[in-house]
Amino acid sequence: MIIIPAVDIKGGKCVRLTQGRMDAVTVYSDDPSGMAVKWESLGARLIHIVDLDGAVKGSAENFEAIKRITERVSVPLQIGGGIRDEETAGAYLSLKNVKRVIIGTAAYSDPGFLEGLVRKYPGRIAVGIDALGGKVAINGWVRVTDEPAVSLAKRLEGHGVASIIYTDISRDGTLTGPNVAATKELSDAVSIPVIASGGISSIKDIEAYRGVRIEGIIIGKALYSGSVGLKDAMAAALG
Repeated sequence: MIIIPAVDIKGGKCVRLTQGRMDAVTVYSDDPSGMAVKWESLGARLIHIVDLDGAVKGSAENFEAIKRITERVSVPLQIGGGIRDEETAGAYLSLKNVKRVIIGTAAYSDPGFLEGLVRKYPGRIAVGIDALGGKVAINGWVRVTDEPAVSLAKRLEGHGVASIIYTDISRDGTLTGPNVAATKELSDAVSIPVIASGGISSIKDIEAYRGVRIEGIIIGKALYSGSVGLKDAMAAALG
């Protein structure tokens, strides 16, 4: 598995939220592209970028800030947040170094849209499944549905989705440790590669994922706060 640093953008700035709450924001940099350059310089092989404003509003609110990142780094990027139409997905996928885009809300509410994107951009469409209490949350985590996360993951099986990014919202940005059991349950239920996200606070948290079938781990606050170093995290992921 690989370690994937996160660059979350709100109002053009690099921030971290606590449990996805827009009123619980810590600003780490006025220059998201500079943070991406830093993670690349430390050896990141893939960077996870989220337009937080876009996730709530359903549009590419921080497109220019994200475009600036693509112009400054050479490692692959995956981008999510508010991608709910083909025009937005295509605009991101046309940028340099963008490996894939992440569809969240629309994967739940508009499966036909997702299937069309997968056909048009094979291997470049991932799905973000964000869960609270095991149930899928959408619209920037504002609305929690009645569908279990595992159920949505199973619905994606066989449709060509490149990967699933699974986030336990209750752990995200809290530095309280990941929900390894829930991640394992989801990854065991499908053949689609899974990336884990939320709650990493220490090297031991990374080691806890050994034996779980995942492609990688997204880390945000632990890297920004300094509780985990990227190089140490990558070494732990390699075992």
